[in-house]
Amino acid sequence: MDKERKLIIAGNWKMNKTVAESLDLANGLVRELKDVTEVDIAVCPPFTALSAVSEAILDSNIRLGAQNMSEHGYGAHTGETAAGMLKEFSTRYVILGHSERRQYQRESDELVAAKAKAAHETGLKPIVCVGEQLEDRESDRTEEVVGSQIRGSLAGLTAGQMEGTVVAYEPVWAIGTGKTATSAQAQEVHAFIRNLLGDIFDEDTAKRVRIQYGGSVKPDNARELMSQPDVDGALVGGASLDVRNFSEIILNSI
Repeated sequence: MDKERKLIIAGNWKMNKTVAESLDLANGLVRELKDVTEVDIAVCPPFTALSAVSEAILDSNIRLGAQNMSEHGYGAHTGETAAGMLKEFSTRYVILGHSERRQYQRESDELVAAKAKAAHETGLKPIVCVGEQLEDRESDRTEEVVGSQIRGSLAGLTAGQMEGTVVAYEPVWAIGTGKTATSAQAQEVHAFIRNLLGDIFDEDTAKRVRIQYGGSVKPDNARELMSQPDVDGALVGGASLDVRNFSEIILNSI
């Protein structure tokens, strides 16, 4: 698939997989995806498995991501993980502002922005998530909600930092529900996000930013979604927990 931006497909394993199960999954993906060069691939296991998965994918074409991090450096922040700690495992990406954290941990746009800045300062590439609830879409507030999240969650980043940031559009109503935005719906919001990034930063920066789609991505809908001009990859949840499903999503996207 000929795209001006290289696709990036990341698997968010969420709170799943023991260390042993994570190794099985990572080793399977290394085996199945070893010849893929057209797509940037990342896996985001739980924190407990970062070390083991890092070693398993060390010499492969798969990069490591984390699911969250603190906005702080080191210090008295019980239960938190600093960006520098993630770097010890050769972590390349970190998911920030996922809808589950926004909803259940009450994370604000301001907090996500602080985390994104801290990630860049440590050399991590943030995957910043945005997306509307079902009631927002049904009341035609998608652009209002997503636009507010984009402005707030990326506040304070330089144009250079923005280029090194991945945006993940995840309509909340499509996460883990089996519902998927149509390719046209996804493209519409992705184009809106890119235009907004052009207003906030500049047009050249906006053209370089990769915008993933997330929300019940599966092998049978991956090709159509990835074929949209402003869809530059996927942030995959449940389907990333299975070697065959995640591999087929990637292979079907090429």
